[in-house]
Order: sequence, then structure tokens, then C-alpha cells
Amino acid sequence: MNLTPKEIVQYLDKYVISQNNAKKTIALALRTRYRRMRLDETMRDEIMPKNILMIGSTGIGKTEISRRLAKMMKVPFIKVEASKYTEVGFVGRDVESMIRDLVVNAISIVKAEQEEANLEKIDNYVLNKIVEKLLPPLPQAASESKKDDYQRLLEAMEKRVLAGEMDDKVIELELAKINIEFNDTNLPPEMAKVQESFSKVFAAINKEDGKKEVSVKDARVLLRQEASAKLLDMTSVNAEALRRAENGGIIFLDEIDKIALSEKSQGRNDPSKEGVQRDLLPIVEGSSVSTKYGTINTDHILFIAAGAFHVSKPSDLIPELQGRFPLRVELESLTQETLYKILTQTENSLLKQYVALLGVEGVNLSFEDEAVRAIAQLSHRANELTEDIGARRLHTVLEKILEDISFNADERKGEDVVITSKLVHEKLDEIVENDDLSRYIL
Repeated sequence: MNLTPKEIVQYLDKYVISQNNAKKTIALALRTRYRRMRLDETMRDEIMPKNILMIGSTGIGKTEISRRLAKMMKVPFIKVEASKYTEVGFVGRDVESMIRDLVVNAISIVKAEQEEANLEKIDNYVLNKIVEKLLPPLPQAASESKKDDYQRLLEAMEKRVLAGEMDDKVIELELAKINIEFNDTNLPPEMAKVQESFSKVFAAINKEDGKKEVSVKDARVLLRQEASAKLLDMTSVNAEALRRAENGGIIFLDEIDKIALSEKSQGRNDPSKEGVQRDLLPIVEGSSVSTKYGTINTDHILFIAAGAFHVSKPSDLIPELQGRFPLRVELESLTQETLYKILTQTENSLLKQYVALLGVEGVNLSFEDEAVRAIAQLSHRANELTEDIGARRLHTVLEKILEDISFNADERKGEDVVITSKLVHEKLDEIVENDDLSRYIL
């Protein structure tokens, strides 16, 4: 987490073009978390995260900014849609389940780190188990010369297993029963524990033979799971995950505008919308939520809410919830030039993806600069004439241009295929300008 706001923005620039205000705001929010963790405990508890409300049309980078940040920082992060939650008393998901989802995500991060730290032990466990099955141990009464010969055979067998020469050999494994975890985060933790208790009881009753015949290649995967379960201390993993979720967790609350009560659609509103907003208040403000791994306090979890706000406005949210999101960022609509930069300047851009995908078939695909500008121009035009879906329009436009080439790729192996401006206009001009066609095709 020790990155300056400038370094965070620099990283985001590789994946998201423009939206500098949003990048700065989120970079500062993350840097503030780092600063807070360096303070003494008394002051640390007083500093609350400044939750962010991002306002802007679909496809302009709201989710991408948050997703990339979580990946870079390796912090517990989940993206949820506000529209899937319902007020307590209605059938649907309870808002507290988002906190339980965050804890599950934190556990998977910490577990992966612990497995990485114990990689050598896990690898040795797997190797010893496989070699033991391929080369059964000598009896205790064996002579010293036999033991020396066996040791040489053992070393040779280890080398062959590591080289993958024995991957197709079938061995018989006795697998320990791994406890099934129920991660239905919509269930109250007490009910989840009851479910797990029942599963353990049934596993004990059903003492069927745990022997299984598998190839060495498949045995590696199964034994890694067994080694992980035996070598990792899940109590400390769960405790560390709870601590990280509390102090570094980020919840990206998308589609928050869908639970706002707009004046235009009063008659069609779901009566639970305002209830969902009221249920969110204590979670965002700070409260204790019970999970089956322990109680988590939500005081220092960072909430980033996002919405297009086409039908409703941020002021249509209840005042108490508005106050929980003090930082407001309005994202800009994408221009023709921005779409061109998205295609040419982002890491692993759509153009690079299509070149790589068709490269698998032996087709050498390339795009003329004029063609890329034509794609950006026609995508922007389609966004103006129909619904503005931002950068997502590039997916549909490129798929339409490359449809025939992709379909016949097996016949064009070894060919150099250049996408020209003329081809782009031939494929798209009529569709973009015809309103009906554009709505259904692009």
C-alpha cells in the first residue's frame, strides 16, 4: 500500500484513459488509508474513510478504476449491485451479506499468500506422497545394500516425477475427507454453522472408502488441496483476513441510482427501495456484522458507490445516505479522441486482444491508424445516435468488423490481414446511420 497518489494514478493511466478527477480522488482515499495505519491507535480509530460517489454513464471507467486498484493493492475488494438487495422482510439478499462476501474474499487472499509462503513444504508433501505410491517403501528388515539401491531409485524417481515423465501413470490415493465449507453469505452465520455441522455428521456416518485411482497429473492437484488443509493454520488465516477486511476492505457499490426514488417514476417504484437505503446506513456509517468467521466492524471499510443517474439524481437518495458519501466525482463522457486512445494506448487493449486471438489461428492481423480512427469515430457516432454505452460500444463495433475474418480464420492461416479505413466504413456506415439497424446490431 506504500504508493504515492501520483504512482497510483500512473498505474491507472495504463488501463483507464482520461477520468483524471476520479483517479485523483480514489488515489487520495487509498493514500489516506496508508497514512492512517501509520498513526497511533487512539488517533487511528478517530479517522473515518471518506466514501466516494462516482456519477457517470455506463462504460466510461467507473468499475474499471476500482477493479484495477484492488488488483494492484491486493486488498479485500468486492463489487456488488445495489439493485440486488432488498429491505429486511422482503425476499432477496440482505445488505449485511456484502460484508460477509468481503470477508470470504479476504480469506481467499490471505490463504493464497500463506500457500505461497509454504510453497516448498506443499511441493515436498505432494512429491513424497506421489513417489511413495510409485515406489513403495522397503520393509524394515532390508539389508544396507538394498537400502542404498532403494535410495538411488528414489532419487531417480523424484527427478522423473518433477520432469513430468510419470504424469500419465495411474496411482491409488487415499484422500482425507476435506470439510465442505458453506459460503452462502446470505444466510445468518448461526445457520451456516448448523449446515456445516450437519455436513460433518453425515461425513462421519458415511465412512466410505476414500481410495481413488487417478493419474499422477491429477494427483498433484488433489494432494495440493490436502497439503494446504494440513499445513495451513486456518484460525490465524481467518483472524488476519478479518483484520484486513476491517482496515483495508473496499466495497464497490454499483447501480446505486437504481435504489433512488425518482420523482418521474414514483408510480412504478419498488416499495423496498427506500428500505434498502435505510438498511445501508448503519453498514456504511459503521456497525458490527456477525460472520461465521467472527464479528467484523465496518467503521473503516471504504465504500465507493457508482451510478449513471439518468432517471434519478444523487439528491433523490435519502439525505442520511447522501451524507455518508461526502466525496462526489462526476466522470466525463467519452469523446472520439478518448475512444481512439482506449484502442491504442491501454495495456492489453481490444486491438491487441484480437491480434493475439487470431494469431492462435496463424492469421497476422494488423490495423491501419486511419482504420482505428474510423472505428473510434463510428463508435462515438453510434453512442450519439442511440444509447451512450461508452467504451463498451467498441466491443460490438470490432466484433462486427472482424466477424467474417474470425469465422474463416482456419482457411486464412499464414495470411497477413490488414484492417483498412475502407473496410471499416463498408461494414459500418449503413448500420450506424440507420437508427433501427444501429439499435439492434450495435
